[in-house]
Amino acid sequence: QVQLVESGGGLVQTGGSLRLSCTATGRSFSTYSMGWFRQTPGKEREFVAGTSQNGNIVYYADSVKGRFTIPRDNARNTVYLQMNSLKPDDTAVYYCGGTKSFTTISYPTSYEYWGQGTQVTVSS
Repeated sequence: QVQLVESGGGLVQTGGSLRLSCTATGRSFSTYSMGWFRQTPGKEREFVAGTSQNGNIVYYADSVKGRFTIPRDNARNTVYLQMNSLKPDDTAVYYCGGTKSFTTISYPTSYEYWGQGTQVTVSS
């Protein structure tokens, strides 16, 4: 069993930066590919970024490419989402998740575990 806890959300101005953290309990964190998604009211959960088990392969949505990165630290059971040059359109609840399959990293239905979410608000 894996539990995920996100932190680091908040209010930031356009152009600012935030770093989200997602820390996992349990010993099997390094066997999971990890992803970040975001969701706004009335919309489906949207893929943002994903990383392979050892962090060597990463994948980003076009909307965040060049602005966000997804480093992970398996020694700390933590994956991060570094968000730079934030825009009002980035406002959402951000969720991290764990999946055994990197090939379907962008599909929320492939995830076994989810965190509770953290709110990110970007003011214009």
